[in-house]
Amino acid sequence: MKKFTNKYMKWGLTALIVLILAICFVCLIFKGQSIGAGLKVILRVTMPVIDGLIIAFIATPVMNWIEEKIFFPLCRKLNLDVKKPKIKKRLRAGSVLLTFVFIGFVIYSFFMIVIPELALSIQSIVTRFPAYINNLIELTEKLLADNPDVEAYIEGLLAAYSKDLDDLLDNSVMPTVNSFILSASKGVLGMLKSLYNLIIGLIISLYILSGKEKFASQAKKICYALFDRPAANQVIRACRFTNKTFIGFLGGKIIDSAIIGVLCFFGTSILKIPYAVLISVIVGVTNIIPFFGPYIGAIPSALLVLMINPGKCIPFILFVLALQQLDGNVIGPKILGESTGLSGFWVIFSITFFGGLWGVAGMVVGVPLFAVLYAGISYMINRFLAQKALSTNTLDYEKLDYIDEEKEYVPLKKTELLNNSQTEGAEEKHDKTI
Repeated sequence: MKKFTNKYMKWGLTALIVLILAICFVCLIFKGQSIGAGLKVILRVTMPVIDGLIIAFIATPVMNWIEEKIFFPLCRKLNLDVKKPKIKKRLRAGSVLLTFVFIGFVIYSFFMIVIPELALSIQSIVTRFPAYINNLIELTEKLLADNPDVEAYIEGLLAAYSKDLDDLLDNSVMPTVNSFILSASKGVLGMLKSLYNLIIGLIISLYILSGKEKFASQAKKICYALFDRPAANQVIRACRFTNKTFIGFLGGKIIDSAIIGVLCFFGTSILKIPYAVLISVIVGVTNIIPFFGPYIGAIPSALLVLMINPGKCIPFILFVLALQQLDGNVIGPKILGESTGLSGFWVIFSITFFGGLWGVAGMVVGVPLFAVLYAGISYMINRFLAQKALSTNTLDYEKLDYIDEEKEYVPLKKTELLNNSQTEGAEEKHDKTI
């Protein structure tokens, strides 16, 4: 009777889950806008908590390093038992305090050293911008004078599309400028709201870091309560892999970008490139975005150098190309290693896909997020293959023709490949004869 009841309980639970998913799918189709608006409200209300989780996630490796490298060895030298609740609590409080002091010192140093230089550079660019535009116009006129065919072609294009250009300026650009000014005024209020959320998130992150072991224990407890033991073990293992992937990639990418920014500053200073600090910050910050980041930072920097000093543009481009080769072949692999395990194609795909969904933030987190999804799909496929007693090694399927009834892997025959190539050669010869 118990087996009978359990059987129908499982069937009923499965049917209920399928029904709930079907209702959610129908609501998503017909009430998608309302659901999206509701999700935005929930996201806006919970933003301080999300900020706190992000801050705690970023600060956790720093706090762990401080505990393991500073406080624990110090306690061993003083013969203190770190397992005692009172000592453990004090150690954690000191680690959290020292972590935020260190992060605050880094941010303060960045603002005190870099921000004034950036402000002076931007102020200088704004002041001298008309002169830079004149330099660019003179350079363009000189190039067109040396190439009359190109000049005639460009003049023809301007004459043909001048009316379309005027319509574009009147109907598209000017309304866009007005809406941009309105959005900028609203952005001040949004900035104040974000600052408020950040302060509340900072307070929340203190509580998360102070009791992260307790939160992790509660999460494991819930996991084992909801799932059977093997499934719960897999969920916990997947969470550890996700944490390791995100921490390894994002932390390594930040360190890598900081190194690239410093090297760019030294290189541009030696080459006497104008606005070395501003350009180095642009190159370093955009380098956080995988693959596309170096180009996103190099193109506007090269245009800025071209407007100010055209003779320095080519040396700057060559230097940035050499720097990116150094980063891609030496610095990046040393720091990041195989933190994602994705091929070049999947890296580009993940950046393009998640960048299209979430913008710049998607381009930054897209690679580690897709690495987690890729690992989960690979695990499921390998598990299904193992249940069918088939190989999980990808190389076994490279030259596979078919798998016979005895589950032996039959490769493509060389004679068939040779006959196919001879047939194709004969057909090409016959076509040429005709």
